Order: sequence, then structure tokens, then C-alpha cells
Amino acid sequence: MYKRTLYFNNPAYLSTRLAQLVVSYPEPIDQHKTVPIEDIGLMILDHQQITITSGLFVKLIQNKVAIVHCCEKHMPISLAQPLIGHTEQMKRFHQQINMSQPLKKNLWKQVVVQKIYNQAALLHTTGEDISPMYKYAAHVDSGDASNQEAIAAAYYWSYLFEDNLEFKRERHGEPPNHFLNFGYAILRAITARSIVKAGLLPSWGIHHRSKYNAYCLADDLMEPYRVYIDELVIDLLENGYLEEELTKDVKMILLKIPQLDVQVKGNTKMLQNAVDQTCKSLYKCIIGEKRSLELPVYEQII
Repeated sequence: MYKRTLYFNNPAYLSTRLAQLVVSYPEPIDQHKTVPIEDIGLMILDHQQITITSGLFVKLIQNKVAIVHCCEKHMPISLAQPLIGHTEQMKRFHQQINMSQPLKKNLWKQVVVQKIYNQAALLHTTGEDISPMYKYAAHVDSGDASNQEAIAAAYYWSYLFEDNLEFKRERHGEPPNHFLNFGYAILRAITARSIVKAGLLPSWGIHHRSKYNAYCLADDLMEPYRVYIDELVIDLLENGYLEEELTKDVKMILLKIPQLDVQVKGNTKMLQNAVDQTCKSLYKCIIGEKRSLELPVYEQII
């Protein structure tokens, strides 16, 4: 089912009437809009003068809407999710927490291998030699103890942006890192929402395990999907978006992430639905119904 992404970057008063989100803008706009709450999947609040009522907040959370707040620099800094996302939540929590170490290592290997394959597929579109990427993927062992993910990433980022040979992928680095950061934050919110819907615990990862990270599992499962944000950023650069600030036009393009086409198990799905499928497959792996995660395939290279 398609879920809408709503982005607010102007002063607004957000309230609710019946099952509707009511958006009221102050003068000089002075108008009101409504949106069915059941149609919303992700809502981003990117202005310091946005007011949201408690009643609306509760309805959004009850409908499993991921609510993202941005700071004064327009970067996402918080994510609100429901405490209860599934009728069997506690049962699934226990099953997830009791995963064996070999299972977690095997699942992480699957994630890393598909991430590298997806990176290779995107890199192939730039005309670069991708044979090293296949070598790295082939050497991923259980739990990726040899850290082929990082080795592949170093090669990938060295060649991805053709006009910026000095690019370094760093959270606080030079552009286009800010484009990537914003896109990844949206992807992380989508993934966390899907995890909660599947009745799983976002903080209990299969690989990431920082005690300061409330979304370790989201950071695990989003890895093979990052390439779709990378592709969007390449398109932005090729179309002349070189700004050091996140402009409204850039954000409007990045906000299309949930609706991007993704291939999973030979079927084309919107990214937000593909992530749902990945999270559901993880639970089936946890309880022994499946052995493989259903992960996105960027494209087939012949």
C-alpha cells in the first residue's frame, strides 16, 4: 500500500479533526488543508515554528507514522515511533533477542554481500572497473570478520563521483555529503518504521550494537538500500545541484525516496514496501521459516 511522505518547511499549526490531519498556515497564506492520517507513512517537520497538537501526535503514532524532526540546520535529529507496533510484539522481541550468534553472523554476511553487489551495479553505470567489487563480495565471510564491507566502500567512494576525485565519505564532510546524509536519514526512518511494523526491536541489531544507538537494526537492514540514495545524489550533481546548503528543490527530490522503484525477488516495488518485505523476511529467518533475507537487487549486470 502506498503511504505518503509529508514535508513541512514553513510555519504551520498541525491538528486533527476526526481521522484527518488538518494543516493551518498563518497569514499571509491563511489557508487550511486536510490529509487522511491513514494515507501517511512519513512526516518531516523542518521549521522551528511548526506546532503539532498532542491529539494529532497520538493519532499519527497509532497509525505507525514515522515523525522526523529537523534541527535549525535542516538535518533530521529525532524520530518518533510507536511503543507497540505489532500484536505479538513481546513474543517477537524475545525471539529476536534470543537469536543465535551464528544466525546473526550469517544474516550480516547476506546484507554485506548484497550491499557490495548493489554498489558494484551502480559503479558499473559510471564506466568504472567493478571486478574488485566482486572480489570483495566473494571474500565476505560469516559476520564479515575480514571487514570486506569497509574495503569495498573505500573503492566505491573513490570512483563514484567522477568530477570529485578528492571526495571522502564523512558525516560532516564536504558536499555532497550533506545530500547523502539527508537521504540516508529518510531511509533510516523508513527502515525503523518497517521494523516496528514487523514487531521487532529497532535497537537490537544483527551487527550494529552501540549502546548509544537506538536504531542498530535499522542501520543493519538499510545497508543494501543506500545505493538508491547514492544514485539520486549522482543525478543531482549531474543536473547542476552543487549547493552547499540543502535547498528546497534538493529536498523535494530526496523526499521521493520512499516511492523509488526497487527490485526484490524479481518483483518491482516501491522502496518503502520493499523495506517492509525485508523486515518481514528477517522475522521468518529468526523463527526458522526462511534461511535468506529478501534484499533489494539494484540491477542485473550481464
